[in-house]
This record gives sequence, structure tokens and C-alpha cells, in this order.
Amino acid sequence: MTSSDSVQKAPAKDPWDLPDVSGLVVGVIGGTGPQGKGLAYRFARAGQKVVLGSRAAERARAAAEELGHGVEGADNAECARRSDVVIVAVPWEGHGETLAALREELAGKIVVDCVNPLGFDKKGAYALRPEEGSAAQQAAALLPDSRVTAAFHHLSAVLLQDPGIEEIDTDVMVLGEERADVETVQALASRIPGMRGVFAGRLRNAHQVESLVANLISVNRRYKAHAGLRLTDV
Repeated sequence: MTSSDSVQKAPAKDPWDLPDVSGLVVGVIGGTGPQGKGLAYRFARAGQKVVLGSRAAERARAAAEELGHGVEGADNAECARRSDVVIVAVPWEGHGETLAALREELAGKIVVDCVNPLGFDKKGAYALRPEEGSAAQQAAALLPDSRVTAAFHHLSAVLLQDPGIEEIDTDVMVLGEERADVETVQALASRIPGMRGVFAGRLRNAHQVESLVANLISVNRRYKAHAGLRLTDV
């Protein structure tokens, strides 16, 4: 028997063995908009410490007081400084400018981009193609000292903000470059009852995930629904 024969391979890591993220502070940049506000509410309701950010601290504090559950409000820079994981939920039109201004505050943080670059005309919603390839890749270019991931694109703001809904029945596709960062975001998604975080590739694959929102908007308009996604056989 050679020495190589006696070396046993370590068992493969269980992809559902996710870290404990209950102690992390979650910041939401653009937290006074429908998506950001809904995510802040759900994470706070699940027991996560949440700081809601806005360009105006007064607006953020007013929105945080409305949400309750211990949510705190601050301007975007203070939100970024105080948080371990920062969700970016700003309108696409202000995405680049907002992130460029927060480069220093977001250094070293896990940044979760959930922005969908979309256009609208009389035919409905359609996907835009940013120069960098996707909103997430633009974020990575603007924030070289941050750990950028992408997730939470396909969630209904209406369902997120509805206090009468106990569970959000959906999967969250999570993309990123580092497994540990992706698993942290997966674990955060799974803190929300009914929700599951699923690894969906690296940031180069973010464009099609962001673009799928245009299809979901079409579904919702036709069927008067708040459609999400479920991945089968996983």
C-alpha cells in the first residue's frame, strides 16, 4: 500500500450546513423603498438586528419606527458602518452613484445586491444590460474592498410588507465569488419562515437572475399575483 492509498478524502461538505447568522447586524441601503422596507421588516421579525438606511436619516428613522421590531434608522453611511451584512435595495437609476459614495463605509462588508436593472414601455418591463454585465457586477467594480454577493431579486414587496402573512413561500437564488459569503447570505434568507437560500453561481451569472424579474412582472400582471420562485429537486 502506498502512502497515497492510506490518505482518506475528507467527506464532502453538506451544502445545507449553513452558518449561524443570528448575531449579525443587517443593514438595508434604500430601506425606505418598498423592497428594502419589506426586507427590513422580515429580517427584524425573524429576530435579526436591522438598521434601515436612507439618504435622509429622518426618513430612515420614521420608517424604522413604523416597522417596529427593534429596527433602527440612520443615513446610508451610518447604516453601512453599523452593519455586518448590507443589502442594497436602491432604484437602478441611483445604484452606481449610491455605491460609489459608500465605498469606504462598505469596505470589508458582505454586500448583497438585489437591484434589478429594468426598463418599462407600453409593452411592459424589459431587462437592461449594464456596461459591467449586471447590477451585481457593477457593485463589485465600484466596491473592490467589499465582498459582493447578489440575492433577494424575486421577492414581492407587497408580500414582504404584509404583517398578516406568516411565511414567504419562495426560494432565493444567491450568487457570489466566495463560498463562505454566499453561505452567510443563504443562511440569512433561511431565517425568514418559508424562505430558502440556494447557491446559483458566481456573479458573472447575475444578469439572467436580475433579468428574470421582468418575466415575473408579466406573470403578476396577467394573473393578478405576487409570484416568486421555487427550485425543484434541490
